[in-house]
Amino acid sequence: MDLHLQDDERLDYLLAEELRIIQSPSVFSFSLDAVLLAKFTYVPIKQGAIVDLCSGNGVIPLFLSARTQAKIIGVELQQRLADMAVRSVHYNQLHEQITIIEGDVKTIPKQLGFEKFDVVTCNPPYFPAHEASNKNLKEHMAIARHELHLTLDEAVQSASQLLKQGGKAAFVHRPGRLLDIVTAMRANRLEPKRIRFVYPKEGKEANTLLIEGIKDGKPDLKILPPLYVYDQHGEYTEEVREMLYGKN
Repeated sequence: MDLHLQDDERLDYLLAEELRIIQSPSVFSFSLDAVLLAKFTYVPIKQGAIVDLCSGNGVIPLFLSARTQAKIIGVELQQRLADMAVRSVHYNQLHEQITIIEGDVKTIPKQLGFEKFDVVTCNPPYFPAHEASNKNLKEHMAIARHELHLTLDEAVQSASQLLKQGGKAAFVHRPGRLLDIVTAMRANRLEPKRIRFVYPKEGKEANTLLIEGIKDGKPDLKILPPLYVYDQHGEYTEEVREMLYGKN
């Protein structure tokens, strides 16, 4: 299939899913966090409707498409990133399953409809907008990483508005924001049900948090076993290696 790459864009492999994705070192490349969220998230195998908020270059919809036949909508604020996602979807011939919308997460429930979806995923900006580090980032990366246009509370609120009663929302964030995200979820009818902490390696502090909640669910929180990214030799652990490259 013909594919036009812009500037420093490249076509990378999603090896476990046997898909390709457009990336750019100066605009946007997905991180391990996106992989972890896509693998952590519950998805229906066949019927259903999924929304991925803060989609970036569409990596999570692409990952999820390998696990479900449900329709998937990716929502991305930045035109350049949304365009990369659209081209990746078409390159992989997944346009009948995945739709990419250039839109604002804060207003997307009004556009897509309230309480219509079974699953919402979100890899939101992690850092408060006032932190000085965002000044050193290029605009695309600053918007993706810092709460310049979307706060954690706003992301959680939109996720809840999109979900049907009993629907599931899954987020990836930093462990330091655990209380913030749990507070926001409960304020928006999302009861936390599963949490998993991700560690760079054994003996280190957790640096990533995966959390899933059910809309109007009953309190019953499960803390899953820890996930270690690297072993003591600096190699990916078997679990992470399988996520990235598939089963041997």
